[in-house]
Amino acid sequence: MKIKGKISNFYQYSFPTQAVLVTCNNEKGKTNIITIAWHSTISKDPPLYGISVAPSRYSHDLIEKTKEFVINFAPISLVDKVHFCGTHSGRKTDKTKETNLTLIPGEKLKVPIIKECFAHFECKLYQKQIIGDHTLFIGEVLNILVDKDAFKEDILQNKNIKPTYYIGGNKYTTVDDMIKNF
Repeated sequence: MKIKGKISNFYQYSFPTQAVLVTCNNEKGKTNIITIAWHSTISKDPPLYGISVAPSRYSHDLIEKTKEFVINFAPISLVDKVHFCGTHSGRKTDKTKETNLTLIPGEKLKVPIIKECFAHFECKLYQKQIIGDHTLFIGEVLNILVDKDAFKEDILQNKNIKPTYYIGGNKYTTVDDMIKNF
């Protein structure tokens, strides 16, 4: 039996989606971290990845001004930090200090990566598009860094890494080890 879903909450029905921590800097080089659940591959050639950010978010202004950001893929062991970064504003809170996440230099940008995460996309702003009540920031992926044990032949090893997935509200989950080969 099917029941009517709420159009006002349409996006809830697409969850779970991986929650990522996006790092971006202000013009003085101070880093902010924002949790993003609305993100996606946009193009393979050139390599483009998009994040959707509300204009009211502090990171929105930072990305617009510096035109750089890093997408950091977080394991479920960081779920408390992922939630904190998604529920506190960088205008008022130093999220790096409050979460004790370790920022280390990337290879291509001034924006650092988060050491505790298992994969990182260093992105230079390629294009931005206002779509509804959010801005889609499309970044050209200039560099990818991954933990050596996280991937085998570019496939995530679930037994080694449990990614953080957002399922709506204040709830998170992860994936199990089952892999179905075809």
